[in-house]
Amino acid sequence: MSQQSASSSLSSPLPLRCGNIEETPTTPPLSDYHAIDQQLLQKITYDALVWSSLHGLVVGDKSIERSGSVPGVGMVHAPFTLLPASFPESHWRQACELAPIFNELVDRVSLDAKFLQDSLSRTKKVDEFTSRLLDIHSKMLEINKKEEIRLGLHRSDYMLDEQTKSLLQIELNTISSSFAGFSGLVAELHKNVILRNYLHVGILFFRNILSHYGKLLGLDSKRIPANSACSQFVEALGKAWCEYNDPRAVVMFVVQAEERNMYDQHLLSFALRERYHVMSIRKTLAEIDQEGELLPDGTLSVDGQAIAVVYFRAGYTPLDYPSESEWRARLLMEKSSAIKCPSISYHLVGTKKIQQELAKPNVLERYLENKEDVAKLRECFAGLWSLDESDITKKAIERPELFVMKPQREGGGNNIYGDAVRQTLLKLQKAKSEEDAAYILMQRIFPTMFETFFMRSGCCHKNQAISELGIFGTYLRNKDKVIINEQSGYLMRTKISSSDEGGVAAGFAALDSVYMT
Repeated sequence: MSQQSASSSLSSPLPLRCGNIEETPTTPPLSDYHAIDQQLLQKITYDALVWSSLHGLVVGDKSIERSGSVPGVGMVHAPFTLLPASFPESHWRQACELAPIFNELVDRVSLDAKFLQDSLSRTKKVDEFTSRLLDIHSKMLEINKKEEIRLGLHRSDYMLDEQTKSLLQIELNTISSSFAGFSGLVAELHKNVILRNYLHVGILFFRNILSHYGKLLGLDSKRIPANSACSQFVEALGKAWCEYNDPRAVVMFVVQAEERNMYDQHLLSFALRERYHVMSIRKTLAEIDQEGELLPDGTLSVDGQAIAVVYFRAGYTPLDYPSESEWRARLLMEKSSAIKCPSISYHLVGTKKIQQELAKPNVLERYLENKEDVAKLRECFAGLWSLDESDITKKAIERPELFVMKPQREGGGNNIYGDAVRQTLLKLQKAKSEEDAAYILMQRIFPTMFETFFMRSGCCHKNQAISELGIFGTYLRNKDKVIINEQSGYLMRTKISSSDEGGVAAGFAALDSVYMT
């Protein structure tokens, strides 16, 4: 979803243009494994584009009508990097170890209704979207609605801070954690297609040209960790369906009407049918309002089909609720016996305000007994503050480049950076309203910059970049029994370092994979 980064000014970008690839005339350092002969680079680029097309690494082309609604119309490869991004193995393992702890934390916090309502009470007054979510949560409390079977498909996003060498969490996504389907494809592209087929061949073929670089291109495909995000998400959905225990019921993907990223979702639904013989349907919130009904026994029926699992790939942004119809659909689903992924309480746990509240002293201890687990979580927390903390607000006005201002939004393109932080804070202070409760302040993370090759719209270009690592987690619980609590693959996103935001679907970043160092 959203991302933060260091901003950098590229004094002399190094473009590699489509059809006419240009390279820097300077000699790269030994650590730069991108010193690839241009003929070889063009061959790799061509074959990578062919592979991505043949294996479904595609999205709808926004310039083509119906590309986001009709499968097979206007497809273009998803943006990806040509080579994997280096990442320290120690920090990779740290991030993986955190996933089950965060899974458990989300579940336990979701049961503390008072904490959720109290923590978001000021935000509710000034943020209509959060207010509507809280209203649904309150209605579930009023009717004493229990979610005995709880399913979470989460993703915790991190950056590696260059100065402190610390792995710091950006956010925890509890709704619509995207690219479980595509992330494994990119790892396979890098691991099996490019590294094994080309780089070692390149060393042999261009030995005379590159002999003085030694093992410059000798990347080891074994250093790219396996990425089983798709299969593990499907396993969690399949097992949740089994726990619901109605063989007639289906899994319902809640989707946006115009969804250019539909193929990432279709990879999951196809695997669900092939591996678990579980059928799925796709419905927008508006369609659910029109076709859905709550049967006397609590079953959710949509267009005559019983729903076992509701999997939200929409519903995380106010844009998904243009009318009361969509809100009626959300309430209908919450009132039903269907397993919601996420439930309204899981959704609220993923808000920025709750992330900030959990970072306060002695709060984690309310939900986790294991002191080592608490310490591991605290180690990855970046600085997080409420805007009613005057000392921090004053510092953010004086040094806005050190902070990111975040509203309660998901999906990329929502955060405030740079001088806009100062301007927004001064505006809020002048207004003397409670609008500051709609935001939190977060320490800005400055990760290492590196050069990489971006593939977008069939063209290859080289640029300075930074990366963000997302670790997927799957969690399934039925009453007191934890059925699944696992780290479940990863999503590596890389973007041009001068860009503040980092969502792939929002157009800021490219899909990548991890090369452990």
